[in-house]
Amino acid sequence: MSQPHPPAASTAVVPLYAAGFTTAFGAHSIAAALGAESSTGNLGLNLLVLGVLLALYDVAEVFLKPVFGSLSDRIGPKPVIVGGLIGFAVASFVGLWSGQPLVLALARLGQGAAASAFSPASSAGVARLAGKNTGRYFGRYGSWKGLGYAFGPLLGAGALIVGGFPALFGVLAALALVVAVWVAVAVPRLEPLPRPRYTVADLARQLTDRSFLGPTLVLAGATGSLGAAVGFLPALAARAGLGTLESIAVVTVLALASSLVQPRVGRLRDAGRIADRVGMTGGLLSIALGAAVAALLPLAGGSATALAVYIAALLVGGGIGVATPIAFAHLADATPPERLGRTMGSAELGREMGDAGGPLLVGAVASGAGIGWGLGVLAVVVAALSAAAPRRASLPSS
Repeated sequence: MSQPHPPAASTAVVPLYAAGFTTAFGAHSIAAALGAESSTGNLGLNLLVLGVLLALYDVAEVFLKPVFGSLSDRIGPKPVIVGGLIGFAVASFVGLWSGQPLVLALARLGQGAAASAFSPASSAGVARLAGKNTGRYFGRYGSWKGLGYAFGPLLGAGALIVGGFPALFGVLAALALVVAVWVAVAVPRLEPLPRPRYTVADLARQLTDRSFLGPTLVLAGATGSLGAAVGFLPALAARAGLGTLESIAVVTVLALASSLVQPRVGRLRDAGRIADRVGMTGGLLSIALGAAVAALLPLAGGSATALAVYIAALLVGGGIGVATPIAFAHLADATPPERLGRTMGSAELGREMGDAGGPLLVGAVASGAGIGWGLGVLAVVVAALSAAAPRRASLPSS
């Protein structure tokens, strides 16, 4: 993708960063709150119901992101972003009456459906505004999402303490409305571009092109590792004798490492100092190394165990921070501008599959052989995925 970016893109893109923060904050704050409240019995949730409530957000995204991505190509990303944020606010308002699991399920499903609209459209908007600086802009976008992952559980816990689920859903509704107004006012309208007619064969060729498939597999590996690390690193920390606060802090360290690394990596990529293949491969290998360190934690013993779990979090978070913005920038550069929404929606689908597959893989192995073996298998899979990283971005023939 090569096109001049509109004037003042550096300021116009900031509301899109806020949209990215909103989806991450909404997903993780509610998920953490559901887990906390289910353990106290306040909602009367058994583990099966809890699992369903946690999965609804991602299930909606898996089915709807490609659809809304294509819609943003047809009508432009801005209306899809604003409409999605308003839908997120409406779904959050439903959560104000969240005393029953059914109401929580409806609110969670609605939030996931709305996020399916504004998440890929925001990515497409970032790509349209970035011009040739895709690494820089996606680095910042990913950093804002990382902050949502890092602080979502903490801020969500604060709202939960103040006023329970109604307070948390109220905060999310207000945040979504504020960001929707900000996008409507500050983001320029990006008109839909002329689109050639594609056949099914064209679509299949585009989706299997290495410039699309490679970065999407990288994103799936990075996101799957994030999901697995968020769940299993605190469990390892607790088994190593760390307290609740120290165990939860492992996730914050991981997310902060990712957020701090991404803008720097994006700038280096745009300056030509990090090649796409080197960055994506190196990022996944760092994640694999972190997972391997975590897998060997039981052998550390004593105070070395606590140190090792934080080293693992830094390696995984840093690797995610390197691989993610480069993979997104590569996708943007390899996609014709008129097809950015569909490409980002399809790539986000790959991320959601990884988000579900990573924890499932580790959990399945861990249930029979222990968490260490589960994380070891994850390390091998992520290292293997690094071979999928493409050499350079190139526009596929249509």
